[in-house]
This record gives sequence, C-alpha cells and structure tokens, in this order.
Amino acid sequence: MTTSRGTKIVLTIFAIIAFLFVYIPLAVVLINSFNSGETLGWPPEGFSIQWWEKAFENEGVREALLTSIVLGLCATAIALVLGTLAALALGRYKFFGRDSVSLLIILPIALPGIVTGIALNNVFTSFLGGLTFLTLVIGHATFCIVVVYNNALARIRRLGGNVEEASADLGAHGWQTFRHVTFPLMRSALVAGGVLAFGLSFDEIIVTTFTAGPGITTLPIWIYQNLFRPNQAPIVNVVAAFLVIVSILPIYIVQRFSNADERGGGLM
Repeated sequence: MTTSRGTKIVLTIFAIIAFLFVYIPLAVVLINSFNSGETLGWPPEGFSIQWWEKAFENEGVREALLTSIVLGLCATAIALVLGTLAALALGRYKFFGRDSVSLLIILPIALPGIVTGIALNNVFTSFLGGLTFLTLVIGHATFCIVVVYNNALARIRRLGGNVEEASADLGAHGWQTFRHVTFPLMRSALVAGGVLAFGLSFDEIIVTTFTAGPGITTLPIWIYQNLFRPNQAPIVNVVAAFLVIVSILPIYIVQRFSNADERGGGLM
C-alpha cells in the first residue's frame, strides 16, 4: 500500500502539531525552573539554580520523594511476583473461567482511578482498621500488577511452549525449566514491566489520595498540596521539572529492551 505525497505532508504536519502541543508546555516548565524571579512568568527574569537548591533542601520534598521511591519499589516487587505468576498460569494452562480471571486482573487499570480509590478506601476502612502505608502499597500494587502481567503474558505467548517441552524431554523438572529456560527468555519483558510499574506508581495521585494513611505524602501529593501557595510556586515548578526529567529514564529503558528484543538479543 502506497501513500501519496499529499497524505504524507498532512500526516507530518499533524504529527508536528501534536508534538509541539505536548512538549512545549514541558519545555516551559523546565525553563521556568531556572527562573531567578520569585513568581512564575514568561519570559523568565533571569537564569538561576537557587530554586533547585531550595527544593533539595526542602524537608517536605525530600520526605515525599523518599516515600514515593519506597512505595514504588514495594508495589513493583509485589507486581513482579503476582503478575508473573498470573501470566504463567493463564498463558500456559487452559481451565474454566480463564478469560474471566484475565479480565479481573486487567480491570483495575481500566476503571477510573477515583472508582478504584473509593472501593479500596471502603475495604480498608471497613475491614482493615484504617489507612496505613501498607494499604497504600496494596492500592498501588493493584494497578502495577496489570502492567507486569500484560508484558509477561505477551512474552509467554510469543515464546510458545516448545522450549519448555524440550527442557522437560531432557529431564529438567518444573523449577529447573523456569530458572534456566523460561525466566531468561522472559527477563527483558519483566524488567520493562517492572520499570513501567514503578513509573506508574511514582506518578499516581488519585488512588494515593484515597488509600494513604494520615501523614503519608508522596511527591505528586506534595505538588498538589503546594501548587496554589504563592511562596512555594517556584519550588513546585522545580519538582515538576525534576519529575519530567526522571520520567524519561523508565521510558528509555523500556525502549532499549524493546529494541533489543526486536533484534533478537539482550540488553547489555
């Protein structure tokens, strides 16, 4: 199928407009984070790193950043274990209700965040005695599992069962086959799923609002709480710019693993 020159030009123009619409605001945030003025404005009054220094000296920012990192790591660890096990069970075995179970696993990320948050809040406050850091981890793990599950299941279906059958024919039992055959072939998919799950947890605000215990503040929640405080506006801008920069890393890692898979090799 060939594409006419006019169609290519139109598609290129729309692509450029879409990229500008998305990335110009992000560029403005990054540039404004080095604004020497005490209020946000355009163009910046001058260049300075004073707000970056004050942001990293801010105790609230440091505590919120640490909370977000610990929370993301915990939720990702749970998601990697449960998501991988679920993918292995649903990808390798046929049983009654398999499609329904798969739908239930994927559903949390398809539902609006506020619906998931309210449902979890009701369960935690009614049956678990209230909201704590543990309830926050569980809340984040519910949608992080979906990311890992989708990546792992796609890889399992792509691999097929021939290599595992060959391993069994050579005398390897189930754990040996998983350790020496299945896991190495799934590793890049699991790393990509884990990185995406961590990024998803790190940026989450809606479910966090409904599942976080008293006094627990993540970085997105800190930004929201300080967004409309004039004296905190430059620091909020720096934190937002920091999140933009940090968000590039997981995307880059996932892209590298995807490209390595397409070439048929691993990421060194």
